[in-house]
Amino acid sequence: MLFWIFVFLLARQSSLTQGHPDLLSRAATEASCDCTINSCRTLFDIVWGCLATIFACTWVALHQNVPDPDLGHFALLMRKLRMMLVTIIAPEVIVGFAARQFVSARWISKEFDVSTTHGFFCNMGGFVSEEGHPVSKMKQLPAYMPAIRKIKKADIEDKSKGDTLSKGVAIAQGLWFVTQCLARVSQHLPLTELEVATLAFAVISVIIRLLWLHKPLDVQQPIVVTRSEVDPLQEEGITPPSDSVTLVDRIFGGIFGDHDHYHPISSTSVPSFYSIEIDAKDTYGLVTFAGVFGVGSIFGSIHCAAWNALFPSMAEMWIWRISSVFIAAYPALTTLLIIAASVWDLYDGITGVVVGFFIVVEFVVYPLCRLFLLILSFTTLRSLPPSAFVDVNWSNYIPHL
Repeated sequence: MLFWIFVFLLARQSSLTQGHPDLLSRAATEASCDCTINSCRTLFDIVWGCLATIFACTWVALHQNVPDPDLGHFALLMRKLRMMLVTIIAPEVIVGFAARQFVSARWISKEFDVSTTHGFFCNMGGFVSEEGHPVSKMKQLPAYMPAIRKIKKADIEDKSKGDTLSKGVAIAQGLWFVTQCLARVSQHLPLTELEVATLAFAVISVIIRLLWLHKPLDVQQPIVVTRSEVDPLQEEGITPPSDSVTLVDRIFGGIFGDHDHYHPISSTSVPSFYSIEIDAKDTYGLVTFAGVFGVGSIFGSIHCAAWNALFPSMAEMWIWRISSVFIAAYPALTTLLIIAASVWDLYDGITGVVVGFFIVVEFVVYPLCRLFLLILSFTTLRSLPPSAFVDVNWSNYIPHL
């Protein structure tokens, strides 16, 4: 409820729309940036502050799985750039990935009496066998758990490039940007479309960082553990060829956590979006839908806060409105349809076709809407109201003694 009140207040903070010349003229006279009485900010300040926040929300916030030990520096850089691109285009996919790893890590922690950090390290391919294969399947864990328990939590955290304090500071950075936006709303100062888009990234980033608070950051080398009994996967002799995994497998595996195509004993690292599938599959699936579709609706709803903002043209205004509404509403509608079809087992016939159509439309239209919002966030900077350059007067919040 508080979230929707927040979005409503943001939407009301600027009632300047194209086609209302009286409002435009009033905006030019009411709140202009007079540096003699107001604290001003420049266009560079706006852009730099937003880009720095987006970078922190997409690059710095990423906690990748342990990479292949043979990858070079350039390959590692491209790997993280791809993850960053996914975060910018579809941040809810990263939230779903982080939520799955969190649930799996907590389940492993309780089931095998280890720390949550140990659980995350299992999920990210941090433990490998003496042959160099990841210990990353549920049926493998009992054979290696005695050796894993002997590894101290501090030894795992020592491999991390960030501790709890640094992660807390990063979370505070996102919360600070949210606070600045709230302060502008409180003082009836408009937010630019770029700031609204950045606000959406900041909110999602805080969620991601909280889910990954106990996950080691940027670990490059795994820890070798010995097994106390026969590895069941080696006993089964599953060694599929490395080219058996298609691009479609990787995409759907990353979004829905379906990694049936992945076999640890034929690889030296886990996939980029990998998390161990726990026994509580219903909870696992629920977390996936909540992360991917629920957070997607929140992300789009924040963009709807700029519904009444000033746009340079009517076309840009309606493109922004349609794109933000689609991102906010369509994932929720798709989720409800999938749940209804699952409850009543209606995947056969026309209902299955409708569900498939909704999913296909979302995968095609959603990236386009995200791209439109990203482009408009920058193109609308060419025509900002004078009040957009007025900075927040923080002295209003300091009690006068």
